[in-house]
Amino acid sequence: MGAGGDRQVPEGAPVVSPAPGFTGLPGAVAVSHLSVYDWPAADGVCGGTPHLHLTCSEAYVVTGGRGAVQTLTTSGYEVTPLAPGTVAWFTPGTIHRLVNEDDLRITVLMQNNGLPEAGDAVLTLPPKYLTDPEAYAAATVIPADAPEDERERIARARRDLALEGYRALRDADGPEALAAFHRAAAALVRPRLADWRERWERGAQAAAAATGDQLDRLEKGDVSHLADAAVRAEQPSAYGKFGMCGRLDVYQGT
Repeated sequence: MGAGGDRQVPEGAPVVSPAPGFTGLPGAVAVSHLSVYDWPAADGVCGGTPHLHLTCSEAYVVTGGRGAVQTLTTSGYEVTPLAPGTVAWFTPGTIHRLVNEDDLRITVLMQNNGLPEAGDAVLTLPPKYLTDPEAYAAATVIPADAPEDERERIARARRDLALEGYRALRDADGPEALAAFHRAAAALVRPRLADWRERWERGAQAAAAATGDQLDRLEKGDVSHLADAAVRAEQPSAYGKFGMCGRLDVYQGT
């Protein structure tokens, strides 16, 4: 710790030095730790559920194992190898599928206070599910109170269903199939956009505004905000949750 500080911060815990008006992680990112599924799919590849985010970029910091991320955008299909030390990221609209070749483990950084794990994700299910919110929910929601083996069954079933739609998008001739998926995804999440905007306003927007306020203060020689410096630390609030790509350790405060 700095001079005069003797508080102990748990090793590996996220630490925040908040500015006035914002107390989250830097830039309102969120963090989770991911162990990618090792379940084999119909194509013999082990890994997670293909999906996209509509308003959030996402980054992978590979901490162990080996694998890859398959991506599909209007520019085409790509495969990015993942190995310890790799940092890979992608912007909204990127369909991505994580592939586990050997115990792939990742620290995931997400925009907007973890919105990708709180709603900003649409799985590549076949089209009939995307036009019916109730059918989509029935195929994708994992009840938190279900037994462990039932939650695993649902997670695997939705992964395999999403792979059906993903393969169709990869094999399609021309851009229309992907454009149709984008339109369907946007329509599916439209009822939640007000909640997403609120999260953005109290997260990334507030973080940027706090920096602007600090710059204004410093230009005037006002250093009073430095007296509000603080340190925060947090341990995961849940371990081994069934996520879209694997088992997740998540933080409540992010």
